[in-house]
Amino acid sequence: MATEESPQVTRRATRSYSASNTGIESTKPPESYKPTINDLGFGQQPVRLEDLLSSFPGRRSQILELLRLLGPLNSPMFPILVYGGPSTGKTSVTLQVFRHLNRPFIYSSCITCYSPRILFESILNQLLFHRKDSGHSYSSVKRCERPSDFVNYLREALENVITNLKGNSGKVSSKMSGRPDGTMVYLVFDNLERIRDWDKSSTILPFLFNLNDILKMPEVGLIFISNTSPDTYYLNIGYVEPIPLYFPDYTEDDLRHIFMANQTNSRLYASFLDVVLRPFCRVTRQVDELAAAFSSLFKKYSEPLSDKDVAPNEEMKRRLFSHIRPHIASALNETFQVRSQPLLKAETNQETKKTNSSRMPGVREDFDKIDFHMSTSAKYLLISAFLASRNPATLDASLFDSTGVSDSRKRKRKASEKSMDQKEMAEQELLMKGPGTFPLERLLAIFQCITSLAEDSLDEEESHELTVEGGSRGLMSDVLLQLSSLCNANFIIKGGSCPLEGSTRYRTAVSEDLALK
Repeated sequence: MATEESPQVTRRATRSYSASNTGIESTKPPESYKPTINDLGFGQQPVRLEDLLSSFPGRRSQILELLRLLGPLNSPMFPILVYGGPSTGKTSVTLQVFRHLNRPFIYSSCITCYSPRILFESILNQLLFHRKDSGHSYSSVKRCERPSDFVNYLREALENVITNLKGNSGKVSSKMSGRPDGTMVYLVFDNLERIRDWDKSSTILPFLFNLNDILKMPEVGLIFISNTSPDTYYLNIGYVEPIPLYFPDYTEDDLRHIFMANQTNSRLYASFLDVVLRPFCRVTRQVDELAAAFSSLFKKYSEPLSDKDVAPNEEMKRRLFSHIRPHIASALNETFQVRSQPLLKAETNQETKKTNSSRMPGVREDFDKIDFHMSTSAKYLLISAFLASRNPATLDASLFDSTGVSDSRKRKRKASEKSMDQKEMAEQELLMKGPGTFPLERLLAIFQCITSLAEDSLDEEESHELTVEGGSRGLMSDVLLQLSSLCNANFIIKGGSCPLEGSTRYRTAVSEDLALK
């Protein structure tokens, strides 16, 4: 698509299988190019269904279900909500399905369109064949800020496009002319969960879900793509709920098929995946994160080989494994951490060296050394579990909430001997009881508090120096997947459900020494 969203379409269409180098090279149109009705299609030759299914391992059922929901040519449809975790192929599959069907669609990402006005104008620019360039002073075809104005402009633009599609249907073969098939126009909204962070999210989300009823045009189809489940979009107004289509995380076999695609030396890369795929899958199964980590590790893995096309035997595999083994742990830590904070760590190490000299002789100075590997985000999660087990929930506000800290100006009375004895008895009783249980919500709240505190302090002190390092990536791994791994390793014990709350409770099995490390 040659409008302002065209670079996003080609880029997003290749994200889930970027490691296989089967993506489409994006070509920037010339400055004088004027969009036409042909730009509402994918812009390339349609693919066969067999090629589409083979391009996305583990997504056969999702592709067939999406084709069924879209229906035959020119058939009305209910809104669809495609949801699943990050990097599970939602956007890529959706766009490639439209390439297979060769149908007209409008794509808008709520990441680049970060406000209602930009989102509305992006859709109108594509429907009205307007391209932002120097000739138009890089302005949109319509200035649109209110949803009511957007509905009027959108209905008028859709009617013109549908009339154009109906008037030229059947005249020339669509494959020969490059024109999209049919008279249905599909509006694709990607990264829908980002709208919840907007100032007017309480009105924009209901408006988009009701857009089908507001327009009352059977020739328009709505597709929403989200990283969160439909439960996060429940609203107190009446609207036709979109049909959910779930994309689960890739299995280990699916990831192997994805990374093995189009490899020049398949046997060498297969031996590399035998070494690195399983430990990395325990931390994350996002294709983009794995692709970034595997790219540098494979270069390290093949360093001892003079001939990159050789088929490794068992002895060579053992030698390559010995060479790559020290780099796997460091790659896990560098890739799957809360944020890269080299300056903060350097300052912490300097402060630690200063305070170590004043410590008591019986206290060890190697708290940062553990004899096994654990990613940084898992360490944060384990510390959160330790704090939740060792402290009652009534202290959370004073420990983690900046607005709930105790006021030092109040109750400055000297504690009596009786109160001190009661406090010591309570501490002894707490130690005798052992670690307490806690719900998942409390664990995630503490985890968010301690990680956001580290990020905020880093941004305040060294934000101008860490722009490239930190960015806005947020967490690099799935917290729930980390929790499952810690439960399987018996660091955190999963207990039964609370009869009053009805939710699963957890308890940590970590000692204080390990928590200090």
